[in-house]
Amino acid sequence: MSRRGFLRGVGAAAVAGPALVGCAPRRDPREISLWNFYGPGGQTKSQSDWFVQLAEDWNATHDVKVRLRYVPNKDYKAGPTLQTSFSAGAGPDVFLLSPGDFLRYYNGGALADITPHLPPGAREDFLPEVLETRLVDGRVYGLPMEIEPLALYYGERAFEQVGLSEGDLPRTWDDLLGLAERLTTPERFGLLFETNPGYYQNFTWYQCMWMSGGEVFTPDQRRAAFGGEGVHAALRFWQDAVRAGSAPRRVQGEGGNDTISNIAAGFCAMQQTGIWGIAEIAEQAPDFRYGVVPMPAPPGGAYTTVLGSWAMVANAKGANPEAAAEFVAWALGSFEPSCIDRMRRWNTEAKSNLPPRYSVRRAAEERGAFGDGPMRVFADQVMAEARPEPRFPPEVYRAISDALQSCQLDGGDPAEAAAGAAEQIDTFLSTYDGAAIQ
Repeated sequence: MSRRGFLRGVGAAAVAGPALVGCAPRRDPREISLWNFYGPGGQTKSQSDWFVQLAEDWNATHDVKVRLRYVPNKDYKAGPTLQTSFSAGAGPDVFLLSPGDFLRYYNGGALADITPHLPPGAREDFLPEVLETRLVDGRVYGLPMEIEPLALYYGERAFEQVGLSEGDLPRTWDDLLGLAERLTTPERFGLLFETNPGYYQNFTWYQCMWMSGGEVFTPDQRRAAFGGEGVHAALRFWQDAVRAGSAPRRVQGEGGNDTISNIAAGFCAMQQTGIWGIAEIAEQAPDFRYGVVPMPAPPGGAYTTVLGSWAMVANAKGANPEAAAEFVAWALGSFEPSCIDRMRRWNTEAKSNLPPRYSVRRAAEERGAFGDGPMRVFADQVMAEARPEPRFPPEVYRAISDALQSCQLDGGDPAEAAAGAAEQIDTFLSTYDGAAIQ
C-alpha cells in the first residue's frame, strides 16, 4: 500500500482448534470481560484512562456490563495467559488480537462474527489493508483499533556526542551498521532490534525481509518461499548487528517495543520501533530529544514499512457472544460522533497512531494531528510504502521465529536456518485446513 493510496481514501468518504475448547466454568451472561494490556493501572496513564472511560460509557447505557482486566504487556503478548484461559474454557468475552495470532483463534472456533452488528458503510470506512486480515469469507471477525507502522528512532544527544547530524542518517543497511558501530560505547549500544522471540519480533523482522525481496510463501500461498536470497540477507543483517557488538543480545524493559527502557534511557542510540513511541516518550520522557526516519533499505532493495494493528475481537464461546460482538461494533465501528471522537482520541491523544478509519483520520487532521514533528514524518515519509502485518498460523510463526533466533543470537547459518524453516512450513502446509493465510 502506498501513501498516495491511503490519502486518496482519506479524501474519499501454539494452540490448535480443539485445544481452544475447554470445560467452561459457569459465567454471568449479564457481564462481559475485556482483557487488554493497557488498563486499568497500565504503564501509560492516558491509555489506561481511555479504556476505563470506554467501559464507563458502555456501562452507562447498556444492561450487560463490561468488566476490564489488565494483563501486563509481556504476559499478554508473549506469555501463556490468553491461550491458557481459552484452553480452560475461561477466555475473555472481548480481547485484543494482532494479525499474527488471528488464525490461532479463528481456526479454533473462538472468534464471533461482528458483521451483523456493523452499520452500513462501516467496512468501507476501514483501510482495506488492515481490515482484510480480520476477514474470512467476507465476514468481519475483528475491528482494528489503530495502524502502527515501524521506523527508526535516533537519539539526538547520542549523535551530537560523536559529531553526527541529520546529514549522517543512514540510507542503506551498510550505512546503518556502520553508524551503529560509531555510536556504540561501553555504556551504550548503537542500534537495537527486538531479541525476545514472539509475534512482535517476527513482525519487526518482516520489514527487513520484504525490503530485501524475501517472502514467506509463493504467490499462491501453497509452498514456502522462505529459502530465498532475500530471506538470507535479512537474517544476516540482524546477525551482523549483534556480531559486531553494535546491537544487544537482550533488550531492556518490556522488549524492543519499549522506547522508555531502551533509547530514552540511553541503552541504545537507535531503535527500530513503532509510532506508539511518540506518545510514550511525550508522557514518560518529555525531555528526551530524538528524531524519526524511515528504516533504510538494502542496496537494490525497495523500501516498505510494516503496519501493525491490534483489533478488538469477541469470543464466540463466551457467556454472551452477541453482547460481546455488539460491544466491539459499538466501540470501534459506529458512525456516531462519540465513536469517531473516541477513536480519534485513542490514536492521537492516548496513543500516537495512524487511525484505521478514513472518517477518524479526517477528524484527526482537522485538529492538526499530523501537521508537524515525528507524527508528520510517519504520515508523510514512513507511510510512503507499507504492507500489513501478515496472518500466519502458529506453526508458520514458530518456524520463522526459530530461524530468526538461531541466526540473530546463536550464530546460525542464514541459508541453513531458512531452508530448515521452509521445510517445516511445507510440511505443515501439506495438511493445513484452515482459513486463508495472508
